[in-house]
Amino acid sequence: MTVKEARPFFASLVLTPAEATIVEKVLEEIQLRLRFLDEVGLDYLTLDRLTSTLSGGEAQRIQLATSLGSHLVGALYVLDEPSIGLHPRDTSRLIEILKGLRDLGNTLLVVEHDPDTILSADHILELGPGAGEHGGKLMFAGTRDAMLADAHSLTARYLRGELKVALPAQRRKTQGKFLKIIGAHSHNLKNIDVMIPLGMLVAVTGVSGSGKSTLVYDVLFKALQLKRTGGNWRECCDRLEGDAAVTAVEMVDQSPIGRTPRSNPATYLKAFDPIREVFASTPEAKKRGFTPGHFSFNIPGGRCEACQGDGTVTVEMRFLADVELICEECRGTRYKSAVLDVRYKEKNIHDVLQMTVREALTFFAANPKVTARLRVLEEVGLGYLRLGQSGTTLSGGEAQRLKLAAHLTRQENTGILYIFDEPTTGLHFDDIQKLLTAFRKLIEGGASVLIIEHNLDVIKSSDWVIDLGPEGGEEGGRVVASGTPEQVARNSQSHTGKYLASVLKPRNGANHVNEHSPAASNGAGQSSLPNP
Repeated sequence: MTVKEARPFFASLVLTPAEATIVEKVLEEIQLRLRFLDEVGLDYLTLDRLTSTLSGGEAQRIQLATSLGSHLVGALYVLDEPSIGLHPRDTSRLIEILKGLRDLGNTLLVVEHDPDTILSADHILELGPGAGEHGGKLMFAGTRDAMLADAHSLTARYLRGELKVALPAQRRKTQGKFLKIIGAHSHNLKNIDVMIPLGMLVAVTGVSGSGKSTLVYDVLFKALQLKRTGGNWRECCDRLEGDAAVTAVEMVDQSPIGRTPRSNPATYLKAFDPIREVFASTPEAKKRGFTPGHFSFNIPGGRCEACQGDGTVTVEMRFLADVELICEECRGTRYKSAVLDVRYKEKNIHDVLQMTVREALTFFAANPKVTARLRVLEEVGLGYLRLGQSGTTLSGGEAQRLKLAAHLTRQENTGILYIFDEPTTGLHFDDIQKLLTAFRKLIEGGASVLIIEHNLDVIKSSDWVIDLGPEGGEEGGRVVASGTPEQVARNSQSHTGKYLASVLKPRNGANHVNEHSPAASNGAGQSSLPNP
C-alpha cells in the first residue's frame, strides 16, 4: 500500500475490545508515523519501497518525518540545504515542518540558498563577502526585515529584486535534431514519449517523485549505454531514435572526484603537469638534475618516502579508529627538503599547492599553459579552492563543478550529451549566472546539456523544458508540458508552470517555436511528440 492508502486502512480497523487493548499503543504509533510521512509530502510512496530507490529530497524528508515523530524538545537540528531536490510547490510543506519542529521548542540551524526558506527564517546570518580567502566574515546577523533593509547584503539585493539572473536575450531554436524516447516505462513512467532537442539547454522539471530521475537515469542514460554495448535497452523503453547524433554521454554527478587525499583540483584538471614543468626548468632544478617527475608526490624521486607523498602517516590502532598524524619527516609538505629548496619566484612547490586558484592565476600569469587550465575553475565559481586541496574535502556541488570545468577544457565537445542532476546544489544566486555561462560555453562548443532542476532561475534560462507530473509516485510519470519556458508557464496543468510564470516577464517573441520545432504539449499526460 501507499502511505495514502494505508492511513484510512489503519484508521478504520475493526477490532474486538481485547484486540484493541493489545494493539492500542502500536496502532497509535503506526498512525502517527503515517501521518508524518503524509505531512512531508510522501503520501505516494509504497511501504515496501527500497530506500536505495529514493531521491535525495525524499530520503531527507523521511529523516525529517522521523524527527517529527521523536517529539524531542530542546534539541538543536542542523540541516544542510534541506530544499535540495524539492520543487517550489513542496518547499512550502518543508517550511511548515521546520516551523513545527521549532514550535515544539527546538532550535533549527539551516544552511540554505532557497529564497522562500531564507525569508521564513526568524534570524538570518550571512557570511561573506566572497568565497574562500575572500569570505569567512559575518556580514549580517538579524531579523528578515532588518536584512531586507540592509544596503550592503548581497543576498538581500537578490531577495529585493535589485539583482537577478537575467533572462537570455534570445532562446536557441531547435535545429531539427532530436533524441526521441518512445514508450518509456520504468518505475512510475506511464509509457511516455519524450522528445529531447539536441544542441540546447534542456531542463527536466516536475514535483518531487514525478519521475525525473527515472526518465533521465533509468531510461535515457541506461538505454544509451546499453545500446552502445549491445545490451537489452528495450527493458527501459520501446524505441530510441536520434541517438546516432550523440557521440558520447557524460554523466556529471556529485560523486567525489577521488577517494584519496592525492586527488586535488590541480591534478584533476591536469594543471599540475605544466606547473611541474615550470619548476623543472628553473636553474636550481637543472643544476640538481631534477625532472618534472621529481616535483610529483605520486611517484618516487622527489616525494617524501616516509609518508610516500601523502603528507600524513596513518597509525593503525587495534581496537580504536586509525589515527592520522602529520608526517614527521616532511612536516606535511609531501616532498624531500632538496625539492623544497627549488624556488620559482620565491615559492617552492609546496607553497604553490597551498595557493588558491585566484592567487595562482596571478602568480603564473606568464605561463599560459598553467593559466589556461586554471581559468576555467574561476569561470565556474571555484576560484577560492586551493590547488592542493584534497578532493575528499570538496562538497558534492564543488565536485560537480570541478568536473564541469574539466569538460570545459576539452577542445572538442561536438555531439556530446552532458547530463547534470541539480547542478545548482550549494550555489548562491550570484554563482548561478557563472554556471549558466559555463553551460552556454559547452553548447557553443557543439554539446547538448540536459539537467534535472528545480531552481527557477535555471529553468527560466533554459531553451526547452520537459515537465513531468502532475503529482509524485503513481500520480506522476506523465509528460504534463513540453516547450519553451514561456509555453510551459502558460500551461494550467503544470505546477512548474505556475511558479515559472512568476519569474518570467512577458516579452516580444516569447514563443520561439519555429517550423522545425515540435509543438508544445498542452494538456496533462499528452505526449511531447508532434502528431504524425
